[in-house]
Amino acid sequence: MRILGLEIAWRGRALTGGVRTTSPAALAPVSGGRGWWPVVREPFTGAWQQNQEIVVADVLAYGPVFACVTLIAQSIAKLSCRLVRQEGDGIWTATSNPAFSPVLRKPNRYQTWQKFVEQWITSKLIWGNAYVLKERDARGVVVGLYVLNPQRVRPLEAPDGAVYYALDTQTLAGIQNSTVVPASEIIHDPMVCLYHPLCGVSPIYACGTAAMQGLAIQKSSTALFASNAQPPGVLTVPGPISQADADAVQTQWHTRQAGYIAILPSGMKYDPLAMNAVDAELIKQLEWTGEDVARCFHTPAFMIEIGTTPPYGNYAPLLQLFYSNALQPLTTSFEASYEEGVGLLLPINGTQYGVEFDVDDLLWMDHETRAKVAGDSIQHGALSPNEARRDYFGKGPMAGGETAYLQEQNWPLALLAQRELPTRPPTPPTPVPPPDVAPVKSLPPIDLGEAARECFRREWVA
Repeated sequence: MRILGLEIAWRGRALTGGVRTTSPAALAPVSGGRGWWPVVREPFTGAWQQNQEIVVADVLAYGPVFACVTLIAQSIAKLSCRLVRQEGDGIWTATSNPAFSPVLRKPNRYQTWQKFVEQWITSKLIWGNAYVLKERDARGVVVGLYVLNPQRVRPLEAPDGAVYYALDTQTLAGIQNSTVVPASEIIHDPMVCLYHPLCGVSPIYACGTAAMQGLAIQKSSTALFASNAQPPGVLTVPGPISQADADAVQTQWHTRQAGYIAILPSGMKYDPLAMNAVDAELIKQLEWTGEDVARCFHTPAFMIEIGTTPPYGNYAPLLQLFYSNALQPLTTSFEASYEEGVGLLLPINGTQYGVEFDVDDLLWMDHETRAKVAGDSIQHGALSPNEARRDYFGKGPMAGGETAYLQEQNWPLALLAQRELPTRPPTPPTPVPPPDVAPVKSLPPIDLGEAARECFRREWVA
């Protein structure tokens, strides 16, 4: 068969390269239970006969479902995806390769890389499966990738365990007629497989009922406000009334505009038949349905403007929560599926290649967090100034900024244990202070008189 101008050969085991031993007629469609084909789902037995089925097109019209799908898909699409190679020390570094880099820049003739990723993730979130058709050149190298419409793709199983995919006409992907291709020509990235390994289940399978409830509330509210915010009711009269009088009263009642004062004669009484928005707690009910949708998509409710928005000072931890729960499982699965699909699993000429998203792009507008992370990385020697400028600010290198620095007082414990401690001189004895001596008190002079002084002079002269 020919797809995209190339001849696609049948293989019994597409991933291992065996010889086909099964005819197309022997292929059986995969049965995935209730979660396999989520175009229409019954919330209860018999709902389809009562026109109460859950249709994906209707569910997508509900605001929280649309917000979750677009938020997740666009958040992943804005991350730059780069080709990396594994160095000898096990570190992955960005690189380029003429066989793999072109398709990362331009996956097909009508989409940019961002729109390609967005469609891949959107298909997975809405339908539970993403199918990507490969376009190869004469060397067998993948040079184009086309995200297919999941409603026009069906996995098939062969008796020998080989996997095939039935494709209906899709002109943009170069499929002019319905055909069957081996698994080697399709990248299949399923959501959580609850029923069959080849059948992913969309989050809409779990939140479809809440979404339909939210739509019903909105439709009811629209009808209420279309009738001037007046719920329908019954006019009762105490006695009998003719049909002509009843029709006249009903016509007059309906022709009145909002704001008019109704005068009910003859003991008439108006009884509303429906709850108003206050009695039904309309806002709380809508908020609950939105929270249930966000829960199924593993998205914090505040990310789609439901509930209380946390303080912006804690934005980085909350963004980490959103990435860990809602984005990381999808990006990891995307990288693994892409690497297997384009042939990056095995080393090429002794070099192991791969692809990875740059999750630092999520913090690109959070200047405070980027500045703190860059400063801490430089201060603790994890990055050189030039590496921090490139990774967190998109700036070019500076002279002398290619070396990582660390303060000198940080020493390994082993070296600190081996160092020789300096010897200290002996400590001289502490001098003992002399005991305290009481001061001698001086006696006041005694005047002996003139006779005593005369006697002293005589004795001294003799």
